[in-house]
Amino acid sequence: MVFPFDLSSIVRKDLDKLVAYDAHLYSDVVKLDANENPYPFPAEVAQRLGELIADEMLSRYPDGEAVALRRDIAAYVGVSPEQLMVGNGSDELILNILLTFGTGGRVLITNPTFSMYRIHCLVAGAKPIPVPRREDFSLDVPALLCYARKPDSRVLFICSPNNPTGNASTLEEIESVLQAVNCLVVVDQAYLEFGGQDCLPLLQRYPHLVILRTFSKAYALAGLRVGYMIGNPDVLRQIKKVKQPFNLNSFSQAAARLVLQHREVFAQQIQDIIESRNKLWQELQGMAGVTPYPSVTNYILFRTNYESKTVYQGLLDKGILIRKLGGPELPGFLRVSVGTPEQNQRFIQALSAVLAELGGE
Repeated sequence: MVFPFDLSSIVRKDLDKLVAYDAHLYSDVVKLDANENPYPFPAEVAQRLGELIADEMLSRYPDGEAVALRRDIAAYVGVSPEQLMVGNGSDELILNILLTFGTGGRVLITNPTFSMYRIHCLVAGAKPIPVPRREDFSLDVPALLCYARKPDSRVLFICSPNNPTGNASTLEEIESVLQAVNCLVVVDQAYLEFGGQDCLPLLQRYPHLVILRTFSKAYALAGLRVGYMIGNPDVLRQIKKVKQPFNLNSFSQAAARLVLQHREVFAQQIQDIIESRNKLWQELQGMAGVTPYPSVTNYILFRTNYESKTVYQGLLDKGILIRKLGGPELPGFLRVSVGTPEQNQRFIQALSAVLAELGGE
């Protein structure tokens, strides 16, 4: 006798309402939606990348400890290799943190912020607790401390600079949280190269601080997925228990090391992006019916007098892809990544045309 397979009988009930993250691919558009480095990968570094694939790199398992890469990152950051763990992008590291410390407990998320904190919470079987930011998107520290002191609070996420709002928390704000809570405090600094204050000075004083960083944004390795976290070795040893044994492939490890060796090339790109961001913000500020928000990142949050989905679709119809936000926390908001000067100008022209069309309806 063959029994019918009932999928609903074995799937986790707490995943019923979780919608899978779906990153749509669009062709023939100016892509300003994912906060990537918009410049072509430096030719001299790209040539060296091609030379990396040799000997047994592809046929053997990677170094599960990423010893050489951790050593190089340690020298770059100014910590010991024992204070570092690398991952398949920051996403894997966030999930591993939650699998280690969050399952069955409360995880505080300072909304609006990076959406994957909540998704990874649900995947890990943790309970995401939103703690709203203030009207200007700064941290509401008293509220955060109130929530963090409740029983079974395990992890607290602070994204600084914050995605998607573009503002950064001060070291004083973050330290005031660290001084008053007994949970893991994860400060995600994926966009630090573009602005904000480095949290490393706090690391030696607070063993419950973990700092996340990435090669995906400023260092243009989004396609190779290299993230890393800096923290107390005792904390990292616990997280290692849930880490996949060969989580970061050999090519990505070698590429990240090569990027660190050519930081000066990327430093110029970072400066160009910052200058373009400032110019783009000024242009948006000068447009009637557009309100841009100050940013220390490589993207700008803004809103218009029209529904965000209408403006988003109008731009997409003109070949410009940005990020549509919304919901109760960011109604009517949009986010545009800083592109090359040419891409930024195309975006401004397209936005002007869309707003003019909507105004004439």
